[in-house]
Amino acid sequence: MIKKNIAFVFPGQGAQYVGMAREFYALPEYKHFFEEANERLGYDLTHIMFEGPEDELKKTHNTQPAILLHSVVAYNYFKDHIDIIPAYTAGHSLGEFSALVAAGSLDWLDALYLVHKRGEFMIEASRGIPFKMAAILGLDAEIIINFCQQSSGVVVAANFNTPVQTVISGESIAVAEVMDKCTEAGARRVVELIVGGAFHSPLIQKSFEWLSEEMKTCDFSDAVIPIISNYAAQPERHKDEIIDNLTQQIISPVQWVRSVEYMCKNDIDTFIEFGPGRVVTGMIKAINSDTKRYTINTLEDAEKVITAFKNL
Repeated sequence: MIKKNIAFVFPGQGAQYVGMAREFYALPEYKHFFEEANERLGYDLTHIMFEGPEDELKKTHNTQPAILLHSVVAYNYFKDHIDIIPAYTAGHSLGEFSALVAAGSLDWLDALYLVHKRGEFMIEASRGIPFKMAAILGLDAEIIINFCQQSSGVVVAANFNTPVQTVISGESIAVAEVMDKCTEAGARRVVELIVGGAFHSPLIQKSFEWLSEEMKTCDFSDAVIPIISNYAAQPERHKDEIIDNLTQQIISPVQWVRSVEYMCKNDIDTFIEFGPGRVVTGMIKAINSDTKRYTINTLEDAEKVITAFKNL
C-alpha cells in the first residue's frame, strides 16, 4: 500500500536512553536483530543499551549504532504488521543511515557497522583540537550564519533543526565568540552541548576521508524509495549520489528545515518517526505544525500507530 502523503523519519544522536528497545528484544521473532548486531560489532551493544551505564551509552561510537538498531527494529515491527510504503524516507544526521535501510539502499548490518565507525572517526578526527558545539534558540538562522562568517576562527552553522533552533560547531574560541554575539542579539537561549567532537564542521575533515574509504567495503544499491538527503535536502535514489551525500554530510550542515519543507511542499502531511524518543517529530512540529506526526519508540507506540492506520 503506497501512501503518497506519508514519510518515514529517523532520529539522530541525542535520542538515546538506557533501556531503549528492551521491549522489542523480549519478542522472540525480533531478538535476532540484537544478537546479529552484537556479532557484527564484536561487543555487547545490547547490554549497554539496556543496562548502561549512561556515560557508556553516550559515547558516540556506541550511541550511533544503538539508535540505528532501535530504529531498524521499530521499523521492522511496523512493516511486519501493516503494509505501508512511504513516499519518502529521511533521517536527522546519523538517522540518514536508518532511512537508507528503510529505502532499500543499504543492508541494516552494514549501516550498523558504518555508523559505529562513523562515531569513532568523528571523535578521532577531533582529537587534539579545542572544539565546541552550541545550540542557539530563538534567533534567525541568517543572523547566526552571518556571525559565523564574521568570526576570525573556524565556526559554522552545523544543524538547521527548526526555524528558531540552529546548532553551531567549530573551534572553541570561535564558537564562544558567536555564542556571545547571539546572546547580545537577543537569542532566547544559548546552550553549550556536551559532545565528543566538532560534528558537521570542517574541523573533522579526516572523518570524511576515513568514512569514504570505509563505505567502499559495503554494498549500496539504488534506493527503492526516494531518500531526502541531509546534505542537499533533495530526494535521491541513485547509489553513487547517496554515497556522496553521506560522506559530505559528516562535514556539512544538516539541512533538516529545508528537508522537511521540501517534503511538505510535495504533498507530505504525515510523518512517522521510528526509534528512541520524539526529537524528530518535535522538530517537524516546529517547522510545520499542520502536519500529522506519529512516533514509534516503544512496543505500545507501535501498536497504537498500527491500529490508527488500520482504522483510516
